[in-house]
Amino acid sequence: MKYIALIYSNEATDPKPGSEEFGRLIGEYQAATQRFMDDEVMVAGDPLESVETATTLRSRNGELNMTDGPFAETKEQLGGYYIFECDNLDDAIKYAAMIPSVKYGSIEVRPVMTIET
Repeated sequence: MKYIALIYSNEATDPKPGSEEFGRLIGEYQAATQRFMDDEVMVAGDPLESVETATTLRSRNGELNMTDGPFAETKEQLGGYYIFECDNLDDAIKYAAMIPSVKYGSIEVRPVMTIET
């Protein structure tokens, strides 16, 4: 079964690009990603650009509205994701707990819905 691990953290307090702490974090991400690939559970995974680059769409009464920025002001923003292929939720949680940003924010693990047509 596929599970998505959504990576949330606070961009204002995360390690900043170019800092020593950021360099360590990237190294930890590279090691975790390699482990996921070695264990053959990684389906996909990508970091996202800053929440400031987001465009939010809403359609109400047939009218499309676009807003620059995130949907809502929150302390934590979606910063990336991994999709794992695991036998069960416990295995997905085991891998999600290896995502380095768990030390700075939170990781939301959810099953990916399969829709049969």
